[in-house]
Amino acid sequence: MNLIRAILLLIFLSTPLKANTIYNLIKIPNLEIYEINTKNKLRYFYAARPFQLGTQKNIVCSNPNKKDLELKYKIIHKNLNRYSYDYLKKINLKYIVMCENLSISELYTAGIPDNIMKTLILDIKFNEKYFERVIHHEVFHVMHLQHKNIFNEEEWAKFNNFEFKYAECSTCTKNISLEKYQETDGFFTEYSKSTASEDMAEVYSHMIFLEKKEINQIRKLDPILNNKISYIENKIKEIDNSFTY
Repeated sequence: MNLIRAILLLIFLSTPLKANTIYNLIKIPNLEIYEINTKNKLRYFYAARPFQLGTQKNIVCSNPNKKDLELKYKIIHKNLNRYSYDYLKKINLKYIVMCENLSISELYTAGIPDNIMKTLILDIKFNEKYFERVIHHEVFHVMHLQHKNIFNEEEWAKFNNFEFKYAECSTCTKNISLEKYQETDGFFTEYSKSTASEDMAEVYSHMIFLEKKEINQIRKLDPILNNKISYIENKIKEIDNSFTY
């Protein structure tokens, strides 16, 4: 009987212990382990209950249902498995948090990168059409935050036509569409025109997501995007000279 009680007590205590351990790692409450035995050593967590973050609790995300979680994990894992352990270590990404209806100050967002905590929060309910590509968009933001000294936004802006100006922030503009332009003219999407960092992330995500043949065709037809792609290639090689896509 005492043995049974000990086992029950251990089961009872194990769940909060895991949650507390995860919280100590990345300072996000209400998480549980989804998968930690991965080839590139990424550790995947999910929201077991809704959570709020930030000094004003303005970052909010809900717990996903099991079916959605299983489906989206496969997609996220497939895309992130393209990155080696060494590459992820150099850009400072180790933890993936999966939840749904992610928002900052009531504005919905696909992801929130935190290079300090080596964490990327992903909204698994984000628009299905762009979901896979956006994963890479958010990976770039982690890298950019970790290596801001490498990615020079003023230098980047000079690739554009002289009269073009970015907005002051990604939320102070109506350029929000993620639909790829049929005729690019220096930008992959409308959202690329919001800020320099979002433009970089859009270029990077298309580089990773599109077929090599399509990227090469775009480079031939669009000299501005050719320069931007070359810039991203060269800057990433400063971080990891084995980078390929």
